Amino acid sequence: MRLNQVTVTMPDLDKSWHFYRALGLKPIVDARPHYVRFSCPDSDSTFSLHQGANTGSGTTVYFECDDLDETVRRLAQSGITFSGPPEDKSWLWREAELFDPGGNRIVLYFAGANRKDPPWRIADA
Repeated sequence: MRLNQVTVTMPDLDKSWHFYRALGLKPIVDARPHYVRFSCPDSDSTFSLHQGANTGSGTTVYFECDDLDETVRRLAQSGITFSGPPEDKSWLWREAELFDPGGNRIVLYFAGANRKDPPWRIADA
């Protein structure tokens, strides 16, 4: 089984369109004002937005970046606002947090081998 895409509900797809384009996602479907879909530039994963009421609560989307610090620097220079600088976390990921126009939490991160194989991983049965 492979994850195909994540879809997030957003109240304003025009604002969100520009936000996710600025993050570097590539549009593949533009059916605004109801739906948009993007491909992630460094993988075969996709990410989509569906128009609807959203309070932003409970949704966190993680995008992995091989060059996290440079990516955050470049995005901040282009006007994207982060909660703070990238930080090393106790779960061995380096992360930077921001929020999209719908209030959804976005985390740009780098985890390397710890992404799917942390030291505390459950051994295969």
